[in-house]
Amino acid sequence: MDSAVRNHEILRSPSVAKNIALVIGASLLISICARLSFPLPFTPVPFTLANVGLLVVGLFLGSKRAGAAGLLYLAYGAAGMPVFSPASSGLFGVTAGYLWAFPLVAFVAGWISERGTASFARNLVAAIAGDLVLFIGGISWLFAFTHSWQKALFLGGYWFVFGEVIKIMASAGLATRFRRTL
Repeated sequence: MDSAVRNHEILRSPSVAKNIALVIGASLLISICARLSFPLPFTPVPFTLANVGLLVVGLFLGSKRAGAAGLLYLAYGAAGMPVFSPASSGLFGVTAGYLWAFPLVAFVAGWISERGTASFARNLVAAIAGDLVLFIGGISWLFAFTHSWQKALFLGGYWFVFGEVIKIMASAGLATRFRRTL
C-alpha cells in the first residue's frame, strides 16, 4: 500500500479519542491564529489570521471534524475565554457575522476538499468557497448594523481582498503540504 494512501487512512480512522484530540487541537490552532491580528483604523473589522487557521483546518481535517472545531472555537469565546481577536466585537457585536460563519466555513472548505483527488487546485477552490461563506456572513451582519450594502462592503469587504487572496493561497498550500507530509 502506498504510504500516502496509508497515512490518509490513518488520518481518517474512526478512533473517537483521536478525533476528539484533532478537533480540540484544531480549535486551539484557530484560537491562536485569531489572536494574530491588528485593528484597522477605518473599519471595525480587524485584519486577522483566524481564517487561515480555519481554512487549513477545514482543508486538512475534512468537513465534520473541521465544523466541530469551528463550533468548539465559538464555545470557547461564548464561555469568556480570550480566543477572539483583541479587536473583535465578540459574538454579538459588529463583527459577529464573521464569527458565526466559522463552523460553516470550515465545513464547506472541508467538504469540497474531501471530494475527489487531493490537490492544490482542489484545496484552492475549497478555500475560495470557504472564504466566500465567511464574507457573506460577515458582510450580511454588517448590513444589519449599517442598513447599507455599500457601507457594509466598504467596512467589511473591499479592504480585505488583497489579503484574502494571499491567505487563501497560503491555506491551500499549507494544507496540500501537510497532506503530502503525512
